[in-house]
Amino acid sequence: MDFFQWLGFVGMIFIVYGYFLLQSEKLKSTSIKFQLLNLTGAILLIISLFVHFNLGSFLIEIFWIIITLYGMYKNSKTSQY
Repeated sequence: MDFFQWLGFVGMIFIVYGYFLLQSEKLKSTSIKFQLLNLTGAILLIISLFVHFNLGSFLIEIFWIIITLYGMYKNSKTSQY
């Protein structure tokens, strides 16, 4: 496994871990920790996709980032961090 595959793997772990914490009710979807896990994971996956490109994965990560940033913006307006 090369460096970029490792980055993608770590990104996947961040996203899955965040989802697990959400489902186990350890985090709320509005928590900054959950949002940052999602954002960091998606960014790491995007970086890995610059080297090992896959259109479907690239597009889902772009949408993941956009939706996460929207959620962070929305949460910042309601001060739920």
